[in-house]
Amino acid sequence: YKTKSSAKISTATLPTAISKGGKSAAKRININGLKESPCKRPWTEISGLCRRMAFAKLSRTKKLLLSSLGFAAGGTLFAFNSVSAEELVLHPPKLPWSHNGPLDAFDHASIRRGYAVYKNVCSACHSMKYIYYRHLVGVIFTEEEAKAEAAEIQVQDGPDDEGKMYMRPGRLVDRLPSPYPNDKAARFANNGALPPDLTLINMAREGNEDYIFALLTGYCDPPAGVTLGEGQYFNPYFPGGAIGMAKALYNEIIEYEDGTPATTSQLAKDVSTYLAWSSQVEHDARKRMLVKVVVVGFAMWAFWWWYKRFKWSTVKSRKLIYQPVSKRPTTAAQP
Repeated sequence: YKTKSSAKISTATLPTAISKGGKSAAKRININGLKESPCKRPWTEISGLCRRMAFAKLSRTKKLLLSSLGFAAGGTLFAFNSVSAEELVLHPPKLPWSHNGPLDAFDHASIRRGYAVYKNVCSACHSMKYIYYRHLVGVIFTEEEAKAEAAEIQVQDGPDDEGKMYMRPGRLVDRLPSPYPNDKAARFANNGALPPDLTLINMAREGNEDYIFALLTGYCDPPAGVTLGEGQYFNPYFPGGAIGMAKALYNEIIEYEDGTPATTSQLAKDVSTYLAWSSQVEHDARKRMLVKVVVVGFAMWAFWWWYKRFKWSTVKSRKLIYQPVSKRPTTAAQP
């Protein structure tokens, strides 16, 4: 700020200069182009104008840096102060699954036991409409065993020569049967709740196999203050705590063919492995392909590295020297 005598007045000495110069001196002070005397404005507004002017004098880099710091601080505060609708959900612990390594395959014996758990327990309410009996060949059953397994169900087919639908034994091209004909029948049988399809449930839930295992083994009595509705059960791993599915796994609820003790944790582990396989049936083939790609890719990389060194060696070792052309001698002009 400048007075009539062109003396610079800092922000700190502005009140003193105005008090010494009186109203006439105050009128000569122009703050951010104001026509009104600063004496008629509150000092909070004057200080705000001074701060804005100080920010305007900063370089573009400093302005960008300060703005970025402001946005970062605001985002951090928002992230810490935001309330999640699922903040009361208990997160499942991380478990050492045998197939989670970069080159580890599924435990097929566990998948076979998990299929038995699904068939005898879970299939009463849940469908797996994206799994066909042909997917079980080479993973759970041999081809003959899979055909025999499919023949146990009856599938509607047709029409026949008379235009009528008929029932036939299942084949490898048929999908696993659904317990309900449609969603309305499923809701009616489960107090309005629709049991989800389990084919891709492992990939559709955060935590994957850890979540499924924790959910199946995490049923307990509700704590004090938690009220459950009719047909609801308490599970701390389910969002909200109230789940419409009753506890399904108990010790020795089924008997494994291979003699493995059918404890609750073993049942949950096997069916979690089976559901992990159903969500990515190409898992083992994909990892086998990865090994082939790495081996072939490394061999081809070595070949192309040698070829590049051999093919371009003359070009890379070539040395170019620039020699300026000497000027031609001048000759006398002919008459």
